[in-house]
Amino acid sequence: MPKRVLTGRVTSDKMDKTVTVLVDRRVIHPLYKKFIRRSKKYAAHDELNECKVGDTVRIVECPPISKRKTWTVVARNGSDLGAAAAPASV
Repeated sequence: MPKRVLTGRVTSDKMDKTVTVLVDRRVIHPLYKKFIRRSKKYAAHDELNECKVGDTVRIVECPPISKRKTWTVVARNGSDLGAAAAPASV
């Protein structure tokens, strides 16, 4: 099964090696047939603490790193991160 890849915006970088990523998606309302915005926050692993608030990042699924953290940052502002491609062993 392929890993899911999401794109979002960093909303918090206060934790060590972790960033909070806000991912927006557009869904169609079942009754009114109008597009509405839905968003969700994900905790993602950032090995080198490179991501800052406001960065656009791409995150990919990985084996659980902690209770909430099952995503890893693979790209920041359109450029790939070298160290994040191989997540740290648990």
